[in-house]
Amino acid sequence: MKISVRGIGWITSSEYGCVRTGVRQDFTAGGGHEALLKKGIFTSPVKNFGRFDRVSRMTCYSIGLALRDAGIEYSSTRKQDIGIIGTNAEGSLRSDIEYFRDYLAGGRKLSRGNLFIYTLPSSPLGEAAIHFGLLGPLLYVTGTDTVLTMALDAAKEMLLAGETPIMLAGRADDDEAVYFVLGAGPGTDSAEFLGFAEARNLAETCSDAAELAHNYQLAYAGKG
Repeated sequence: MKISVRGIGWITSSEYGCVRTGVRQDFTAGGGHEALLKKGIFTSPVKNFGRFDRVSRMTCYSIGLALRDAGIEYSSTRKQDIGIIGTNAEGSLRSDIEYFRDYLAGGRKLSRGNLFIYTLPSSPLGEAAIHFGLLGPLLYVTGTDTVLTMALDAAKEMLLAGETPIMLAGRADDDEAVYFVLGAGPGTDSAEFLGFAEARNLAETCSDAAELAHNYQLAYAGKG
């Protein structure tokens, strides 16, 4: 069974884009990441988005861009068999520290539950699954190797095992994120898609999201 990359969404502190469709945009002056809320990335408001920690927001932004790049429509009321595997360098460390400081200041009764929600590294993936209506497997992975390739490899194994026909796999940190839509089955070997091996090899070359996006766009341009 062949696995291919059907779309890639990415975001940094200064720009964002969709790789296969060639979208690359700077943020409007002073808008920052929040400017994306007005760009139609989400087809419906993200419930409780204001309480999300930074990684959860970056995860949702990049997944929204990746699904758009792959031409996959979504709705929280229409569930789809799509899974998510995510990773990053620190897990939920920053949210853990923020919650612990709040706990020390407020004590057991006054510390904020909204902060506690994000003390698991899988919480951003759960928020994304809820908003995008995804019912496939959900997993956070980490290790000593290149974490992005670990996520891609894990997603590939789930696809080959038939656990789901489509997987989202990527990395989301506080300041940048990149997510891939991986597919298996009919149409996967289309000439318009990057093969898994090529995509994985490129992911090993660097960790910067903007540079990765540039490399993938060059690869897609070469297929045209």
